[in-house]
Amino acid sequence: MSVVPVTLLVVARAPVPGRAKTRLAATLGDGIAAQIAAAALLDTLDAVAAAPVAARVVALTGELDDAADASEIRGRLAAFTVIPQRGNDFADRLANAHTDAAAVDGHPVLQIGMDTPQVTAELLADCGRRLAEAPAVLGLARDGGWWALGVRTPALAECLRGVPMSQPDTGALTLKALRGNGVGVTLIEEMADFDVVDDVAAVREGCRPVSRFAQATRAAGL
Repeated sequence: MSVVPVTLLVVARAPVPGRAKTRLAATLGDGIAAQIAAAALLDTLDAVAAAPVAARVVALTGELDDAADASEIRGRLAAFTVIPQRGNDFADRLANAHTDAAAVDGHPVLQIGMDTPQVTAELLADCGRRLAEAPAVLGLARDGGWWALGVRTPALAECLRGVPMSQPDTGALTLKALRGNGVGVTLIEEMADFDVVDDVAAVREGCRPVSRFAQATRAAGL
C-alpha cells in the first residue's frame, strides 16, 4: 500500500483519574473512566501507527506519569512525534496543534481525537487520500460534534478559534466557519464517539471484540 502524503495528528489528554472523561466518571468513578480512556487512546494509537501515512504526531496534555496504563501508553508513543498542547482553551489548542503538526514535515494534517477507538488504519488512510484531493475534510460525530478534521494548510484551521467546542452544534458550526472562510470542505464518514455511558454501546459496536475498549467497557459492566 502506497504512503498517503499526510500527517495523522491525535489530540489527546493523558488518562489521569479525576481528569479524564469526567462525564463518564460521574457514573462509573474516576478510576474506571480513566481505564476506559486509556483503552480508547491505545486503540486509537494502534490504528494510527498501522495507517500508511507520512508522519504521525500526538499533541498531548496532562501528566502521563499519573495516567492509567502509563507505561503501555509511553511505550506506544515512542513511535510518534509527541508535542505539547498549547493555548488558553480547547479551540486554541486544536488550532495550535494543526500548526505544530504541520511544522513536523510540511504535509497536510488530518486530526482526530481519542474518542473514536473504532477507527481503523484503512479508514484513516482513505480519509487521508480524500484530504489529498480537497482543501479540507470534516468527519461529523453523531452527537453533533466532529471526530476528524483535515486541512491542507494550518491556516485553514484558524477558524476553529471562534467555534464553541463540546456543544451539540459544534460540528455544524465548524462546517459553517470553514465554508464561511471560503474553504471547500469534503464530508467524510460520520462516526459515533463517547463521552457518557450511553455512548459506549454504539462505539463498541464498531470495535473489534478483542479491542482494549471493548474489553475495558465490558469489564466495567457496560
